[in-house]
This record gives sequence, structure tokens and C-alpha cells, in this order.
Amino acid sequence: MQRARKLKRPIRLRRGRGRTGRRKPTARKPTASAQQRAERLQEQIRLSYNQGYDAGYDAALIKHQTQPPDDGGRQREEGYRSGLYEGGEGLVDVLLSDEEMLPDIPVYRIIEAGIQALQSEKQHLLNAREVTSRLLQAMDEGRPLSVVRLGDGELLTMAQGTVMSDQQLLREGHFLPYAGIQLPDLEARDQLVAAVCRADIVGIPKLRLPNYQPLAFAVFRAYGIDYRQLQLTISTINYTIYLEGCLPQLLQGRRVLLVGNTAPSLASVLESRGYVVAGVIAPVAGMHDIPRVMAEIHGHHFDIALVGAGIPAVVIAQRIATELGRTAIDFGHLADALIKGEAVL
Repeated sequence: MQRARKLKRPIRLRRGRGRTGRRKPTARKPTASAQQRAERLQEQIRLSYNQGYDAGYDAALIKHQTQPPDDGGRQREEGYRSGLYEGGEGLVDVLLSDEEMLPDIPVYRIIEAGIQALQSEKQHLLNAREVTSRLLQAMDEGRPLSVVRLGDGELLTMAQGTVMSDQQLLREGHFLPYAGIQLPDLEARDQLVAAVCRADIVGIPKLRLPNYQPLAFAVFRAYGIDYRQLQLTISTINYTIYLEGCLPQLLQGRRVLLVGNTAPSLASVLESRGYVVAGVIAPVAGMHDIPRVMAEIHGHHFDIALVGAGIPAVVIAQRIATELGRTAIDFGHLADALIKGEAVL
């Protein structure tokens, strides 16, 4: 589901250049104001994103033509080089006035220096061992704890009527029916917002692609959610817990409830490894099936729930903790990886 989306292509603003690529001499002009520089920077950011999208879109279009033109990869190389410039050196060019240079300093060093200057703005994300430790402690003490994860599907659903227009959402969220959402669905939106506010640990995307981390913070702002008041981790924490070798710690000696369409197959895998499966609840037929699923969950005794149910998993995991006082993880496609043998306990 991680894919870039096309924005409205802005008018490209470029200074005049001769055939050599050198900038043509221009009359001396006043230094740009802070507002003008900000506007130029935003223009450059939009340009860099659109150019990168267009390069990929054009390459895909050419690839699927009956007789794709053979230019020796020149067009692809030009698109790559241009996108690389617009998204890096081009931003530096915009931020510096015509009378300034940073000679012989690569763009990564400039970005590195900028990040160092923003140390006080950094937000700590709980790592796999920290999340595992909190889950273990919650189970040992009989306390509720939920771990939910926000990907592009959840964020697009939450963006309804706030951050994105209906037209944008239909274009960007074409995959949402697979994840349990039929747009428009404002009830699903409201359930997700409430779940995020009530969850104990919230995974957000590390990727700064438009529909990932930037959209997460835009959605938080739209609903007045202060991210500084949330316990944040990465949205792929389910995989990280597995890769760090922490998953057996969570499951060993615990009664495990499995929720989601793949739950029966996952139960077979876990039982073959000696884990105790306390119950299997399947299927989960979208957000509107949550009341039935929760009613079934209430009839089981378990220590931890692994919920692999697409977007509804966010609400189900949070409600398991809030209503039943148990621990629950939005388990995602790690269930598929275990079933297929791509991940092994």
C-alpha cells in the first residue's frame, strides 16, 4: 500500500539559462523577504515531488506500451538526475540568495547540519524492546495496554472531510476496500480518531512520503491531537518486534487470542510451535463488523490478542484494552509472513 500519489502539477519557475547550463547574468535585485523565500521553498518542494512522481509514472506508462521506445535508458536517467536535483540541491539553491554560496559542501552535509540544529525538536519513538517490555509488564500486572498502527489506509480514512477532499481520497485511497473501508465512511473516520486518542501506544510512519508521516501530523492537527501527549512508535513495530527476536517472549506461556481473516491459519502455525491459542475469531468483515467481533471477543479468556484485520484492527485492539483490560497488538501482515514461512518463530 506504500505508493506515491500525484499532486496537481505546479507551474515550473526557473531562472534563465544558456545552452551551457550557466545562469544568465541578471540585474542585481533586492534580497528576498522571509515570506518570499518560504513561498519559493514551497514551490520547490512541490516541484521536486511532482517531478519524482512524473518520472515514475512516465516510466510505467512506457513500460506497458506495446512497443516501448528504446532510448538506452536516457529518459529514465534524466528523470532521476532531475528529481535528485530538485529534491536536494534545488532546495539549497532556493534557500540561498543570489549573492550566497556554500562551496564544495555536499547536500547531505547541509541536511545533516540542519538536523543537528533541530535536536530539541526530535521526538523519541519507542523501539521494539521498549514496546515489548511494556507489553510484558502489562500482562504480568494484569493491566490493559494496546498497540495500534497508522499506515496510509488509516490516515486516508481519518483525512475524510478534513485534510483531503472527496476527490483526492477516491484517487489516493483506491485500495481501501481491501483494508475494510468503503468511502465515504465518516463513522469509520470517527472510530479511528477516537481509537488513536485512547490507545496506549500509537505507531506512525517513519516515511516522509506525502500520504505517510506528513499526513499523520496533518490529521493530528485537524483533530487537535497533540502528538507530544502520545506514546509513539514506528508503524512497522509489529515487524520490528519479530526481527528483534521479541515475539517469542510475548507469546511464551501466554493465552493468545487471534483475530482476523488469517487467524485460523495462524493458529495452526502457533500451535505447531507449542504456543497456546486461546481462541480464533474470523472473519472480520470491515469496520461495520466490529460490534459482532467485539461481542465474540468478550466470550474468550486470554492474556494477549494479535489482531490482523486491516484498518478495523486499530479500533479492535484499542477496545480490547479499554473494555476488557487486556493487552492487544495490531499485528498486521506479520500474520501472513508467519503463515507463509517467510517469518519463523
